[in-house]
Parts: sequence; C-alpha cells; structure tokens
Amino acid sequence: MIRAYWVYMLASRSRVLYTGVTNDLTRRVAEHKQSLIPGFTKQYRVTRLVWFEQFGDIHAAIAREKQIKGWVRARKIELIEARNPTWVDLTVNCTLSPPSLVTRQRGLSS
Repeated sequence: MIRAYWVYMLASRSRVLYTGVTNDLTRRVAEHKQSLIPGFTKQYRVTRLVWFEQFGDIHAAIAREKQIKGWVRARKIELIEARNPTWVDLTVNCTLSPPSLVTRQRGLSS
C-alpha cells in the first residue's frame, strides 16, 4: 500500500494563513471546517483550503511544511497564487476525497 501525505495551507476570509501536514487531507480539512480542533485555526476561522502538495514520504512532507512555515508571508502568498490566484476554496465543488483534490490541484498548476 502506498502512503500519501499532504502539506496544505488554509486561509480565512481575511487571508490569515495556516500551514499543516497530514496523512488524510479529507479528514483534516473537515476537522478544520467543523472547528473540531482547538487553537489557531478555530480562533481565527481558518477553514478554506487554498493550497496543497502531495508526498509519498512523511519526512519529505514534514521538511516541506517546516520550510514553508519559515517563509515570510509574501512568499507563502506567491506559492498560493501561482496555482490558485483567486484563493478559491479547493474543497468547493469536489467530493472532498483525496483523488478529487489531487486532480483539482494538478489542474490549477498547468
């Protein structure tokens, strides 16, 4: 069985950003959207999936998450806008299953 891991960025309506890593993007985004996780994303209502990247290795995913978290805000915005210039919630109009999300992301990167 091939494992998959995602580094993702969420945004609030006012564009507060959050970067995370997960092995189940569908579950994790749903938890954020339902405010099930106490802390930053719940407090600032950071629920819109605006960017993500898939990895086959957890160590590579964690390294990428740390890299992005170390960037200044402007660089994070450039990363988002390169694939999602209008900051649409990538979970809208999809089934919230990882294959749909991955297909959607690949379509944005072309």
